[in-house]
Amino acid sequence: MSAQPRHEVTTPADTARPTTEVDRYRPADRDDLYAVCLRTGDSGEDATDLYADGDLLGHVYLGAYLELEPELARVLRRPDGTAVGYCVATASTTDFERRCEASWWPALRARYAVPADDDESPDARLLRTIHAPSRTDAPWLAEYPAHLHVDLLPKAQGGGRGRRVLEAVLDAVAATGAPGIHLGVGGRNVRAIGFYEHLGFRTLEHQPWGLTMGLRLPR
Repeated sequence: MSAQPRHEVTTPADTARPTTEVDRYRPADRDDLYAVCLRTGDSGEDATDLYADGDLLGHVYLGAYLELEPELARVLRRPDGTAVGYCVATASTTDFERRCEASWWPALRARYAVPADDDESPDARLLRTIHAPSRTDAPWLAEYPAHLHVDLLPKAQGGGRGRRVLEAVLDAVAATGAPGIHLGVGGRNVRAIGFYEHLGFRTLEHQPWGLTMGLRLPR
């Protein structure tokens, strides 16, 4: 599963007293996190009206991490416990993609048919990903085998919240012994690129959609 961005968090350094907390993922969070995934699925804006099946974004970009790597998932919660963001990751992209092929995609393929060749709807594009997911194979993968995805509702952005949840996941991934981690960021999202550079990420590869950026993790 590629780290190509669907959308990115763009948040400055912590400048406000936090009104949220970073917590570990709980299975009861799944539906709320799927909702966050959908409500930020249009370059950070609400994608609810774009998809006939609102679960597809979550199936493609979120669910496998919650199922296969729950110990690396972190949730951003309001004081009442409501989830307003998350960061998910895997310590080994190659192993994660293998495990997805073995135990995540098959059930979805049985549930969803391959779309017609002339169907270019947003749902169809995600269905094609389910039936033919991309595989990550790049020269930098040995040094940066882990990857992550981070999504926050607009009301949760700013005040350093994105940085806190991201750093919590970076710490968790570093504890696995992974030497480095990568992510995708849209090329036009200058603010996000600057944010990741400030955290120490550097560009690994230019892509048609933007950049793949990587960070060496402490050993």
